Amino acid sequence: MYVPYTFLYSNLLQHSLKDKAKPQINPALTTRLQRSRKMGKKEEQLAELLGTLGDFTSKENWDKFFTIRGTDDAFEWYAEWSELRNPLLSHLPPQPQILVPGCGSSRLSEHLYDAGFNSITNIDFSKVAISDCLRRNVRHRPDMRWRVMDMTAMQFEDEAFDVVVDKGGLDALMEPELGPKLGTQYLSEVRRVLKFGGKFICLTLAESHVLALIFSKFRFGWKMGVHAIPQKPSSKPSLQAFMVVAEKQVSSVLQEITSSFNDSSLALKGSQACGLLEAVEKENQIRRDYSTGSDVLYSLEELQLGARGDLTKLCPGHRFQLTLGGDSRFSYRAVVLDAQESSGPFAYHCGVFIVPKTRAHEWLFSSEEGQWMVVESSKAARLVMVLLDASHVSASMDDIQKDLSPLVKQLAPGKDDSGAQIPFMMASDGIKQRNIVHQVTSTITGPVIVEDVIYENVDGDISRILPSRDLTFRRLVFQRSEGLVQSEALLYEEGSNNKVGETERKKTNSSSKSKRRGIQRRSGETSHQLKVYHGYLASSYHTGILSGLMLISSYLESMASTQKSVKAVVIGLGAGLLPMFLHRCMPFMHTEVVELDPVVLKLAKEYFSFVEDDHLQVVHIADGIQFLRNVANSAAADEISAVQEKEGATEPPSSNGSCLESHVEGKVPSKVDIVIIDVDSADSSSGMTCPAADFVQETFLQTVKDALSEKGLFIINLVSRSQAIKDSVISRMKMVFSHLFCLQLEEDVNEVIFGLCSASCIKEDSFPEAALQLEKLLKLEHPEISQSIINTTKKLRQLK
Repeated sequence: MYVPYTFLYSNLLQHSLKDKAKPQINPALTTRLQRSRKMGKKEEQLAELLGTLGDFTSKENWDKFFTIRGTDDAFEWYAEWSELRNPLLSHLPPQPQILVPGCGSSRLSEHLYDAGFNSITNIDFSKVAISDCLRRNVRHRPDMRWRVMDMTAMQFEDEAFDVVVDKGGLDALMEPELGPKLGTQYLSEVRRVLKFGGKFICLTLAESHVLALIFSKFRFGWKMGVHAIPQKPSSKPSLQAFMVVAEKQVSSVLQEITSSFNDSSLALKGSQACGLLEAVEKENQIRRDYSTGSDVLYSLEELQLGARGDLTKLCPGHRFQLTLGGDSRFSYRAVVLDAQESSGPFAYHCGVFIVPKTRAHEWLFSSEEGQWMVVESSKAARLVMVLLDASHVSASMDDIQKDLSPLVKQLAPGKDDSGAQIPFMMASDGIKQRNIVHQVTSTITGPVIVEDVIYENVDGDISRILPSRDLTFRRLVFQRSEGLVQSEALLYEEGSNNKVGETERKKTNSSSKSKRRGIQRRSGETSHQLKVYHGYLASSYHTGILSGLMLISSYLESMASTQKSVKAVVIGLGAGLLPMFLHRCMPFMHTEVVELDPVVLKLAKEYFSFVEDDHLQVVHIADGIQFLRNVANSAAADEISAVQEKEGATEPPSSNGSCLESHVEGKVPSKVDIVIIDVDSADSSSGMTCPAADFVQETFLQTVKDALSEKGLFIINLVSRSQAIKDSVISRMKMVFSHLFCLQLEEDVNEVIFGLCSASCIKEDSFPEAALQLEKLLKLEHPEISQSIINTTKKLRQLK
């Protein structure tokens, strides 16, 4: 047990006695004790008295302290009755039941009794102190009650008192080196034993760590004021005492702390003044933030203190976020949702839904709308959704459930006496098996992981091609973007007799063999025979990009039928899966890829079988924006040269330095037909995961249009959870491109936007015919894969 007495500590200078072996005592305390000399105490007796204060956690030391002091020798730590009388009595209601915890040998209770307040109960854990006070008052104040009791574990019924008067008790329990544990226990008891409308009156030196605790514990459902205790004029510097008054309210509405400081009452200077004023303003700012914040992250303790009303009662449609943990092994971010009554009947009064780190970013779990959908399917009247993060990766689900169990029980509504268990549900990350193949950190992209995974369920199209086996997928993950799988490829077993690998084996050549050996060396024993299959797009947004080619399918068909190359530029290589697929299924397309990071190109070649071809597929290690600016400038120069040549000039057009050439040698400008932007953003503050903000600025969009041919198509993969940001991007694109189309992928945050340069535009009633044209152009060995792309075209819609 900790002593229920104050001592002026921490921020006051400590002075040791001449004897170094004796404990250090606060000078203000020493001054008080030295008054004992005037009362006849001997020098050695004083030293013995000071020695009892070496351990403030020892009840025996305090018993000895009061024994030495004597029966009739009252002791006041600070604030004499003459200073306290008026401010204290002004806050007392008529005929209150008063509790004075940690009474010690102070005469405060006696003065209150003599002032007409007879229903007073005093407690202290020192038997000596209680015995002395009882002996001193039993005849003159017979109605006064005295009990030996620990103030951190009071033996009183709930709501037993109208007023709790603390004179230094909290200060004593809050010695900095001891931490806030006992102070927290004590204030919890104060909250419990006070009636509604009752007051906690705390007389304190108002040190910052004491105020921080008392402000936080009496934040919700309490009206609070801080008042200075007037001091007697003195030439000697002394510490100012304060009175914090917290009144228990029925409502949990937050109220700012009031103060009654003025020049005459606030007779403090220096750090004590600054610390107090800063603490009050800091707390009031916290309260203002809570009052105005739409989605505040609460602590469990704040909720239990009434931050969102009575936590034990269901409030249909109620939702709030909180942090769980502290004393537990882990900390967690959680969302509490009380289901609408229309969602009933409910199978559980309370349920827990755990979302693994790999899925926490998904719309279903990160958005409020998605979370309510989970609530409906859970059949729980209250659902506690726990979102795991990187700190939980090494823990098993059993460990997490054991750690969470005592925490979520405190969030369960009502007092469940039936013993019903709180069920734990979980959103699977969908991965049955994961193997890290390679990890590297790039100075441009940051940490990058190549991993092989086996999913619990796979896309229906590929499962029909390979129905009876676990399929392995290789993923390229950029860790700078939480949860972003940049690229994903299907692996097949080289040398097997499945039909997926047939075309791949036919295309094997000596140069690719050396690259394949590199893959086998790095992949490890479990996947040394696996090879990337480039005839399937595992990423749904890649399928969406392909489906958008339907918008220019007539142009593509005319180019292919006349054996002309369609020029495409892809900004952002990733694993190289999209350009490899285009190379495979549209052999008439000449693709140039621009990638800023050479490490990404190296990974694409070594782990995803990406192959460069000087004629059909080229990678430029360059800035994508500057590359397209060069293309646009070159196209403009070619147009000028063509005009000059037509007017008689003979100087040939200048080259832009890229592999892009004119459709026909000579006079046609070297513009491109398709530009695809598929890059992630290194700056999360932009609100977009893809692309980087510079790629959607109006100046760049105009550059893209200038680089595109008359029938050109601009495609951008847009990933943002902010509808306002999406609307802003689309608004800028409308200012540049004649016609816009979009494709929203189901259960995904990706939205693919398509911009057409041509003034004329394909009509929606022509979509089926255009889709058939696209299907004929796709040279794929499996009709199921072609059909998936064509089916996706049905989701395209025009933006008006």
